[in-house]
Amino acid sequence: MLQRSDVNPEIAMGAGDRSEVTAAHHSRLFWAFSDTWVLILRSLEHIFRHIDQLLGLTIQPIMFLLLFRYVFGGAIETGGVEYVNFLVAGILVQMAAFGATTTSYSVATDLTKGIIDRFKSLPMTSSAVLTGHVVADLVRNTLSSVIMIVVALFVGFRPVASLLDWLVILGILLLFTLAISWLSAILALLAKSVESVQWMTFLIIFPLTFASAAFVPTDTMPYALRVFAENQPVTHVIEAIRALMIGAPVGDHLWLSALWSVTITIVAVPVAGYLFRHGTLSR
Repeated sequence: MLQRSDVNPEIAMGAGDRSEVTAAHHSRLFWAFSDTWVLILRSLEHIFRHIDQLLGLTIQPIMFLLLFRYVFGGAIETGGVEYVNFLVAGILVQMAAFGATTTSYSVATDLTKGIIDRFKSLPMTSSAVLTGHVVADLVRNTLSSVIMIVVALFVGFRPVASLLDWLVILGILLLFTLAISWLSAILALLAKSVESVQWMTFLIIFPLTFASAAFVPTDTMPYALRVFAENQPVTHVIEAIRALMIGAPVGDHLWLSALWSVTITIVAVPVAGYLFRHGTLSR
């Protein structure tokens, strides 16, 4: 059921009233930002009301961190870099990728409950709904990343990154999360149920994160798999963050990771907007 906090009081007014107010006082751009801000606050409120979701997103990567650190780490050669310092960048990006898929579940849930159909009947900016979910995921993933890094410090992670390096790492992670979140929004709009969203996101995110440089160097992989792993976007994001964390040369990974993320976002945003406006009416 639609809650009071889900609707901007200004949005909730009649279309005729809204048009009169818009013409008299504010531009369409103002109302677009106003609608988006209200929907962002709605999604953020859901995070802090259901803190178990935040913990759920954090516990799994911490378990992966402990598993690879203490069970598999001793058998993996990383070229002179201590394995825990090699591992953290991979865990961080894997967590961001799986965390960004929360957008899929949130959008799919709103669709199945009829909340998005209700929003569509209101005189509001349609893109505000998707933007609200995507921005909330950025906040959720940032909080989860901070918790994960603190835990990593307790198990031996010793980064040498400067403050500027950390800011660049944050920027790369946010760009990557933004790209995956918009892809997740597309999957939610294409799926017919919440259950189908789960396996659709799993089929995409699982191979991208495991067939990469997240947990092991790509040198030992079969040729075809190594070519894929070394040239897909997740590996570039991981290698850029890892190099900044341990003080190694970044090479081309930094600009390639930014290029991949920006390109995916530029393509995904209009596709998600089109599907939102035209694809969900038949549900």
